Amino acid sequence: MINRIDVYPTHRHGEHWLRAGRPYPFGASIVPGGVNFAVFSRHATSCTLVLFRRGEREPMAEIPFLDAFRIGNVWAMVVFGLEIEEIEYGYRMDGPHRPHAGHRFNPDVVLLDPYARAITGRTRWAEPHDAADPAPFRGRILLDDFDWQDDRQLEIPAEDLIIYEMHVRGFTRHASSGVKFPGTYAAIREKIPYLLELGVNAVELMPIQEFDELESDFHNPYTGQKLRNFWGYSTVGFFAPKAGYAATGALGMEADELKALVKLLHRHGIEIILDVVFNHTAEGSEKGPTISFRGLDNRTYYMLRPDGSYQNFSGTGNTLNCNNPVVRNLVLDALRYWVSEYHIDGFRFDLASILGRDAEGHPLANPPLLELLAHDPVLGKTKLIAEAWDAGGLYQVGSFPAYGRWAEWNGRYRDTLRRFLKGDMDQIQEVAQAVKGSPHMYLERGPTASINFITCHDGFTLNDLVSYAEKHNLANGEQGRDGANDNHSWNWGHEGPTDDPAIVTLRRRLMRNAIAMLMVSQGVPMLLMGDEMAHTTHGNNNTYAQDNDLNWIDWEQVKANADLFRFVRQCIAFRKAHPALRRRYHLHERDLIDSGYPDISWHGLREGRPDWSSHSRTLAFMLCGMHAALLPGRTADDHIYVALNMHWEPHNFELPRLRDGRRWLLFADTFRASPDDICAPGAERPLRTQRNLPVGPRSVVILVGR
Repeated sequence: MINRIDVYPTHRHGEHWLRAGRPYPFGASIVPGGVNFAVFSRHATSCTLVLFRRGEREPMAEIPFLDAFRIGNVWAMVVFGLEIEEIEYGYRMDGPHRPHAGHRFNPDVVLLDPYARAITGRTRWAEPHDAADPAPFRGRILLDDFDWQDDRQLEIPAEDLIIYEMHVRGFTRHASSGVKFPGTYAAIREKIPYLLELGVNAVELMPIQEFDELESDFHNPYTGQKLRNFWGYSTVGFFAPKAGYAATGALGMEADELKALVKLLHRHGIEIILDVVFNHTAEGSEKGPTISFRGLDNRTYYMLRPDGSYQNFSGTGNTLNCNNPVVRNLVLDALRYWVSEYHIDGFRFDLASILGRDAEGHPLANPPLLELLAHDPVLGKTKLIAEAWDAGGLYQVGSFPAYGRWAEWNGRYRDTLRRFLKGDMDQIQEVAQAVKGSPHMYLERGPTASINFITCHDGFTLNDLVSYAEKHNLANGEQGRDGANDNHSWNWGHEGPTDDPAIVTLRRRLMRNAIAMLMVSQGVPMLLMGDEMAHTTHGNNNTYAQDNDLNWIDWEQVKANADLFRFVRQCIAFRKAHPALRRRYHLHERDLIDSGYPDISWHGLREGRPDWSSHSRTLAFMLCGMHAALLPGRTADDHIYVALNMHWEPHNFELPRLRDGRRWLLFADTFRASPDDICAPGAERPLRTQRNLPVGPRSVVILVGR
């Protein structure tokens, strides 16, 4: 056997043999005979690799990078003979410490590799850390040997998606979940039958990139308990899955556990979308800890003011300098890694407008990072979803730089539907745009650019939206200052839970109204975890720090609210059954196929005469199912008629006349009590009269013409 020349060491440091490494890829990569370590810093004057035996506090070796091992601004070195699964590593960087000039080097701090594929320090959820540990977060080297078999991205067409926003821990942590390992990736696998029964085909996981749940400085004023960073919007490492979410995290198997979840979701036709946070890091403001980026090259990684302090467009103390070429490549490398190594189907970008700012924080007309992600070949089939605003006041819903690829969380859809739901004036025109897929904002991109939602993790749950007029956030320890104030909610006569049967009945109807309107709107619907069973956070609209029943789903509520669950499940099934509700292209409001009907027609209490006035609270529309045949791969559909009455009085709607022997059948009427409020798709009941439809106060009726 002939040995390759490139496996021969050329230098020695103590017991370790070394040679100059390869500058790319960054991070720790397995090479013949050893590990290649490559780390970037433009402004550091020296770099030292710090090696630990797994789980030990003190380093086993500290190996300086020789000048010969530096290529440009990258230190690269191969260390031979390492037991790959038994070591942890970090770096010491030396250089100027001049904060006013943006430099914060400190060789006393062991820094985390920003490209670390696995990270120690939080392998068990909320386990107290060793305050004396010189390196609380360390990188580990992964063996990428998972057997994916034939698994790949599902590539479900965007118009067919029904997204379920989920928190990994909150979904199964409650004792009622009945899973073997509550609050973990493994536990979600046990709940896949539930997801299939509900009918969703994509889960959007709140942040699973490694974060520190113990970083909060706040305490619950009622209990005195220290709060936790439950949501995870404060990333420590962009390449590493959250070890504390894995039943096997303490064993270092979190990557395989997550991959097993992805593989099984795919096998059942469910895509997985990750909520990623590239706008800031866990290092926070000048008062925050030095974990990684600050000590590696502060001026490169962060947006700084002229005095060296941090720009704060994220509201968390710092802002990543995303359009610096080095940071741009970091984001791209991370996303490529998640797609190639974890088969992730899509990403939702938190505060994505930051990704379009320059180094001084000014919005760019043509942001390089957003364009790069849109056209990257590895991400070519990956969903890209923007939260198109940031904490610095940049609101780009409808105008986010899309390059033909990006979809957006449609915050205007949310606000419009909420206002309409509670009977506000001046909403009808906006409601019409919303149910069409917001063509006034996404004319060129099509309705799939609009991720429609009425609730999400950030704000009230659906139950609380109709139960509280104000937020109740004192448990967050910030004296109620946190969380949004513009909730567009109402309590209908009593703040919070009540036994008043009239209020309870009305709230139930309003929740059904919200779900019904969401599922008959063009665009991509997104549900918040637990809304289908009326989960409540007791009026707290910012539960980011609550690791308790506020965020843990109580699975007994599926039974207690079986009528709501059934309604949501049937509405999802109805959407799946009707291609007319899942258009890839915008409706034209014209008859393009001589069917006798426009693709969508508007109606009011009289056929063909909608009331567009400011005081109107009623609207109806009809989708001509024959136009669905124009869509690629689709066949003609039933006609669909939807009557929306958010007035406090009942109204009689005149129905459009049908032809060709079709009749109007009732699918859903939210005014009716369960089980008469909804049918299974295909089992709709014929109306007694085909010309008039009584619609109760504050209710929605959905018909099919078949």
